[in-house]
Amino acid sequence: MYDVCVRTGHEGGDSRDLYPDPELLPSIFAGPYLRLEPELAFVVEDGGRAVGYVLGTADTARFVERYRAEWLPRFADRYPAPTSGPGSGAGPASTPATWTPHDEMVALMHHPERMVLPELAGHPAHLHIDLLPSHQRSGLGRALMHRFLRALADAGVPRVHLGMVTANAAARAFYDRLGFHVLPVADPGPLTYLGRSTGAAEE
Repeated sequence: MYDVCVRTGHEGGDSRDLYPDPELLPSIFAGPYLRLEPELAFVVEDGGRAVGYVLGTADTARFVERYRAEWLPRFADRYPAPTSGPGSGAGPASTPATWTPHDEMVALMHHPERMVLPELAGHPAHLHIDLLPSHQRSGLGRALMHRFLRALADAGVPRVHLGMVTANAAARAFYDRLGFHVLPVADPGPLTYLGRSTGAAEE
């Protein structure tokens, strides 16, 4: 699953040129969900190899609390938080404007509270779904999503959201076909937030 995360980590494509450390992205977008809410992690395999997954949380606010208390301390030494000014983790006299992609991701790692937005309170669950390009457009992504939605519905969670890079038109088309709609957020940055109910998830 970590390998899938890396190979889909840049707008659905391979992220290794941007993030040479193969543990960085998975430590933000896969590992904490696997550890903290494994009951909401679903994998699709081909020949015994993971080629895609969906994972997430039923309660974003609670997940953020547990992430900070139980997950983040494991990485304090390996990924110190980048800060501006001399002697920072991002280098001498570094500022956010001069951070590398690695620095930007480490900053995200150290700020899980970014996931708690008032506009998303009515959609308490959130998810991440990734599928290798070789296995996209095969129905596997739809099957993964429906399995995840059904698990949330069975747990009594009414609605779910996700954040996607606005420029990723293929991902947006996929979510549109699955009934997601835009959730207005005052300052979304490079992301578009989408949401839907967990009900009526038909295979």
